Amino acid sequence: MFEQSIIPCVGSEITFSVVAQGEDLCVTIAGGTKPHIGAVALAQVRPSLADSSRLSASVSVLTLLGHKEDEIAKYVAQQIAVARGANVVVSCGVHIDHASLDQLQEIDQAIRTWCTDFVRQIS
Repeated sequence: MFEQSIIPCVGSEITFSVVAQGEDLCVTIAGGTKPHIGAVALAQVRPSLADSSRLSASVSVLTLLGHKEDEIAKYVAQQIAVARGANVVVSCGVHIDHASLDQLQEIDQAIRTWCTDFVRQIS
């Protein structure tokens, strides 16, 4: 499996690439004026602690100094891991020079919307 999506966001683009590694997935989210690696999240799927008939995921995150992609990378990794029933790595780096709070929220929402659509597609 290889899938790539490009969506417009805050006057630029965000690119989503998904590569299967066996049952597991490697997701790259990059865009803006300076695509980069800002944070990496690894979600390991497991039975839920509250209800072992459901899946959950434990997520570990590495964030480069000064970057703020950690929360969104964690969210995407967890959502996809549970939907896929597999381990997922997400690398995320979206940069807009002098981004306003509204622009940062727009980026966050665009990534969450893509994630929701992708989860629907693989479920």
